[in-house]
Amino acid sequence: MLEPGNNDELPPIPGKRYFTIGEVSDLCLVKPHVLRYWEQEFPQLTPVKRRGNRRYYQRQDVLIIRQIRSLLYEEGFTIGGARQKLAGNTARTDTSQSQQIIKQVRLELEEVLKVLRR
Repeated sequence: MLEPGNNDELPPIPGKRYFTIGEVSDLCLVKPHVLRYWEQEFPQLTPVKRRGNRRYYQRQDVLIIRQIRSLLYEEGFTIGGARQKLAGNTARTDTSQSQQIIKQVRLELEEVLKVLRR
């Protein structure tokens, strides 16, 4: 899944509640049309749709997209294989998401510490 080494090239996830499709595209290094396609293929991926059918992704959606990206691009899974892996490994997914959240909080706390030391 998402090993810490696999996501070193991905930017940290900002502490926001909702992200636009463009922001998620930049955070996950995946084009917006690919994200829209993945929404159709992976039932775990359900962004909130608001006025004008605009998509707003939450942090958990971004983490799922990063997992899908890792499965497809780094581990060589097919779409069907990645779908089965995500559906069958909900416990691992939760652990991986927890690790990502802990990593993100740690980075944010280090930044706060830098500001406080000035």
